[in-house]
Formats: sequence, C-alpha cells, structure tokens
Amino acid sequence: MIVCIAEKPSVAHDIAEVLGAKVRKEGYFEGNGYQVTWTFGHLCTLKEPHEYTPSWKSWSLGSLPMIPPRFGIKLIDDPGIEKQFHIIERLMGQAEMIINCGDAGQEGELIQRWVMQKAGAKCPVKRLWISSLTEEAIREGFAHLKDQQEFQPLYEAGLSRAIGDWTLGMNATRLYTLKYGQNKQVLSIGRVQTPTLALIVNRQKEIENFVPKQYWELKTLYRDTLFSAIVRKSDEELAEEAAQEKENPAARKKAAPKEDANRGIPPITDRKTGEELLQRIQNAPFTITDITAKKGTEAPPRLFDLTSLQVECNKKFSYSADMTLQLIQSLYEKKVATYPRVDTTFLSDDIYPKCPKILEGIKDYARFTAPLAGKQLLKSKKVFDNSKVTDHHAIIPTGVQPQGLTDMEKRVFDLVARRFIAVFYPDCKFSTTTVTGEADSIEFKVSGKQILDPGWRVIFAKDTEEESKEGEEESVLPAFSKGESGPHQPQLNEKWTQPPRPYTEATLLRAMETAGKLVDNDELRDALKENGIGRPSTRAAIIETLFKRHYIRKERKNLIATPTGVELIQLIREELLKSAELTGIWEKKLREIERRNYDAATFLSELKQMVTDIVYTVLRDNSNRRVTVMPEEPKAPAAKPAAREKKTEKKTTTRKKKDAPSPAPANSLPEGDAIVGQPCPLCGKGTILKGKTAYGCSEWKNGCTFRKPFDPAPESQA
Repeated sequence: MIVCIAEKPSVAHDIAEVLGAKVRKEGYFEGNGYQVTWTFGHLCTLKEPHEYTPSWKSWSLGSLPMIPPRFGIKLIDDPGIEKQFHIIERLMGQAEMIINCGDAGQEGELIQRWVMQKAGAKCPVKRLWISSLTEEAIREGFAHLKDQQEFQPLYEAGLSRAIGDWTLGMNATRLYTLKYGQNKQVLSIGRVQTPTLALIVNRQKEIENFVPKQYWELKTLYRDTLFSAIVRKSDEELAEEAAQEKENPAARKKAAPKEDANRGIPPITDRKTGEELLQRIQNAPFTITDITAKKGTEAPPRLFDLTSLQVECNKKFSYSADMTLQLIQSLYEKKVATYPRVDTTFLSDDIYPKCPKILEGIKDYARFTAPLAGKQLLKSKKVFDNSKVTDHHAIIPTGVQPQGLTDMEKRVFDLVARRFIAVFYPDCKFSTTTVTGEADSIEFKVSGKQILDPGWRVIFAKDTEEESKEGEEESVLPAFSKGESGPHQPQLNEKWTQPPRPYTEATLLRAMETAGKLVDNDELRDALKENGIGRPSTRAAIIETLFKRHYIRKERKNLIATPTGVELIQLIREELLKSAELTGIWEKKLREIERRNYDAATFLSELKQMVTDIVYTVLRDNSNRRVTVMPEEPKAPAAKPAAREKKTEKKTTTRKKKDAPSPAPANSLPEGDAIVGQPCPLCGKGTILKGKTAYGCSEWKNGCTFRKPFDPAPESQA
C-alpha cells in the first residue's frame, strides 16, 4: 500500500477522491492501492525543558541557559492526537511508500517530517507539491511527484526556526520573568514577538515625545483654482533626503532641473513673516508663468502575497491579520484560491497558458473577463517572472466557480479575483498638468490629473472614485494661458506639524515585512523583504500573541502598547532581542538555509552563543528594575441557559433597540469551516474564528469562552 498523509481531514478527503480511495476507515481512506490519512496540523512538538533534565522543571536563574545537547520531539498531549498518531504509525509501518501531502511550505514540511520520524517510517518517501486543491492540480501533482530529499533544506530551515524559537523563548522568558516580573506575571520573550512589540512601543514613544511646531501656508485663489506658494526645502529636509538616497539608492528620484534648484520662499514659521508676505501680494496681480502637461501611464496593482492581502483587508474591512489568514485559507481549502502562505507577488511562466481557463471559470466577473476572451493575454514582466518565484506563486483564483461562501469570504475572494483580472488589462493613461504663477515675484503652483484612458481602473471604479475624492491632484484644471493675469484672493492658513500615526495591523504588517522600514515603493519593498521579521504565515499569530500576553491593546484600528509592554521593552537592553533590523538579519539566515546558501549547524551554534551571552548579561544587572503587572480584563458574563432565556423572553422585548439580538444556539451553526465568520452563539458580539484545534470567538480577548473542537472525522462530500 502507498500511504498518503495530508495536513487536514478535508484535504485528505479531496486527495482520496482523486486517487479513488473511497472506502472510509477509522482515521483514513482506502482504495485503489492507496491509504490516505491526515494530521490535525501539528501532532508533534519539541520536548519541554524538564523532559531533557528533571532539574529544569523548576524555574531558577541558576539553571540558565538551558541548551539541550540534542533536541527531541514528542506527541502533543491530547487524546485525539494520540489516537490519530497510532493509526498513522500502523499504516506507515506496513507501507511500501509514503507520499508527503502536507501543505507546500516550511511549516507543512516540518509537521509531516516530525510525524514520520516519530512513527519510525523506513520506506521511501515522495513529496506532493501543489499550489491549489483543485482536482486538476492534485492529478498533475501526483503525476509529477518529487523526491523527499529535494526538500531537505526546507525541513532544516523549519527545524532551525523551531529550535531557535525554543532556545530563545524558553531561556529569555524564564530569565526576564525571574529577574523583573515580581513573581506575579510571566514575561514572554520571543524571537519575533519582542521586536514586533518594540516597533509599537517605539512608535508610541515617538508620538508621546512629539513636539508640534506651528507653521503657515500661503495660498491664493485665482479663477476658482487654489494655488500654493512654492516652499523651499529646509536644510533638515535636504539632509534627510540625502541620507535616504545614500541608504537606498533605488529610491532616488530623478528630479526636474527646476526642482533641483530648490526654489521658492523659505518655510513660514512665524505669523509676522506670513502676514508680511500676504500684504506684499495683496494688491499685486497674479500672472500665469508656465504650463506643463505630461502624459504618463500607471500599471495595474500587483497580485497579492499574504501580507499585502492582510494589509488590504485591514484597510477596507478592518479584518485582523489572523482573520484574513483564516478566510484565505478557507478559500484555498474550498478550491477557489491558490496556496495562501506566500511572500511573492509574481507568477511563474508556466501559469500563463492556464490563465485563459482561470478567467473563464470565474463567471461572476464575466463583464470584466469578456473583453479578454479570445485575445492574446498581456504578459508583463511585472506579473510573470520565474526569478521572483521560489516555492509558490502569488495568490490567484483557481478558476473554480465559488459556491457557498460566507459574506466575509466573498469580500476576500473579490479582492483576489479583481487583482488577477486587472493584470491583463492595459495600463491606465493619464495626463498631469502643472501650472505655475506668481504675484510680486512669489511663485505659486497647482497640479491636476486627468484620466485619458482608465485601462485596468474600470475594474476598481468604485475604489478609484473614493481615492480621487481624497487627493486634490485628481481634479481637472481650467484652461490657463501663459502670460494671462488678473485679480486673486490670497490667504494665510495656520498649520501644526503632526506626530507619526500609531500602528494599525495593516501598517504593522508592512513594518514586519520590511524590518521596520515603511516604504511605498514596490521594488524597494521587495528588496527589504529579505530582512523582514517573521514569515507571512506567522505574522498574524505573532500579533495575536501580543494581545494574549496583554502587551498591546486596540483602540479602534490603532495598536497601543500597555504599560507592561512599554516597560518590558524599556528594560531589555540587549538589542538582538528587540531590534527589528537585527532580527531581520537572523530571519534572512533561515531563508538562506532553505536555499542551501547557509549551514543550519552554523545558525544554531550562533544562536546558542547569543542566548548564552544574553543570559550572563542580564544576570549581571544589579538594578532594581521591575515591570508593572497588568490586571486581567473583566470577563463577559456567560450566556444563560436556554430554559432561563424562555422565562425572561417577555422582559427582553422591552429592551432598547441598541441591545444586541439574542445569539443563536450552538447546534444551529453550520458544520465544518462554514462556521467561520458566523455570529458567535455565546456572546452574540463576535464572529467565529478558526484556531489550530478548535473554533473560537473573535471576542475571546474580551472574555467570550465559546469553543467548538474540530471534528476529527473528514468532511462528508456534498
């Protein structure tokens, strides 16, 4: 028998259907020479400290650093996991071949390798490597199975990551808890979570220490058009630009000769100067001195990687990073979207011939795909580039018509589908007109943008309308003539400099992706991704962990560090623990291991030395620094029994309209992943989320205790 092992029951079901293994057994499917079984995500984990050395069970500074000579794995302590593992162990013991059908990524590789190791598998192993769960993709994947050995670097990178997180997390958490936690609170320290927290704390510090500065803007209204006085860049601005260009040459802008001259009036920093300038131009005529029109093009937005999708969903729908990951994962498992845990926005060349069929399959978008039907599709290097694709390509539709999606899933799919269609549309053509004028030798300027040919923008018509309302440059200017002159209405507006904005989940994800450097340029962002902290698949979980540890809280969309979070970062003096840039360099080494350009043993050796140095440095700290303990947030009252609800039914009818409606009973919820996004049956406020072993409520941080464990049995076919 050939044993196939998938990461989830639902995926195993899909694979079994394609292979003809249709006889359902306990814990697997069988038929046509195959046995298809599954895990529930992680079945194994690294051993706890006391399982290496009994003395490590108790927390003491004297036992640090804890560095096992050899790391080992164990089964996660759960009856359901243990039962499923023994089924897998029996199947693998009798197998002539094993096919690893885990998710095609670093984490998926690690999950299945550990299970095979724990089960003592001895037979040959092949790897199924696919980017979607459609029947066509599964059949193609089985026709081109790869040798397991090809993915050894992927496994070594995943293993190094797990060992690195264990070594740093276990030692640093115990170290800081015992040294600074007042024996009242565990101070969780992590390789990615702590630098991420530092980003939020540092931004918060910038805001708190920000001193607003007053300044004035000189403008004038001429022919119903508002012109702004050209302001010379300050020495500080010029110095900052020079520093940025030196650090990132790719970001250097080619300025026009006139702009290079840095002309204009000095910044107006006091009212007296502003009023003198206002008086100076009050009675002077306004004359148009120059009109320039430049035509340009704008390429379609890039396809989504996981981070950019999470950013967009947070901006448009206020979805958390974790919620977006769950939704796109669900779309992947429903076969309508490709593999989601990706960090590239490009497609490989072999996808291009499949694109017409994909477009044909998304029938709900026929009005956008119809103009493309029967034509040679555009093939841009900004979309198709083999050199920019490693394990997986960007997130795109599979061409399977979506059915039975929740409203939240529909929104996410809509974003993915529109982006995909847009890349085959022509560039947007526009004209930018810049008009300059002067009054008493003081120069003014206004710019306007006119869309000549919307191109791909027709697919995002609503979005572009909203964007155009925000920027004044989108307006079309009246027809001006060079040399014309006339009266105008000057004005002096008082302004204050603004502090940097707090992080939202969207901006924090971007900062994690680029090691704390927020950039808008796509090419520059791609370069900085190499040093990003965390992986696309783990960043959402890191943010959720910071909430869980009470290190951050949310005010509307803003992420705010709690006193505990602030003080934790303040007392950490070891830059390696809290620097996004340094952690990004470490993250890059893990990627290099995956590419066979760096040795895993060297990485782990450096890691162990770093942890040892941190332990001894902290132990030498003789200060009396402590961290404030955050009180637990009050928990929401549990829902009353159904019988009690009936008795009080009459009373509830007199409640005010603003009260939440009564939640639905748990047994009325859909089965399987269809539950995701549904209203919580317990509190009635949150929506259902998907965790690793159970479904829960988005209001769990506010005390909701709803929990529904996964059904270990595979989903039945509709």
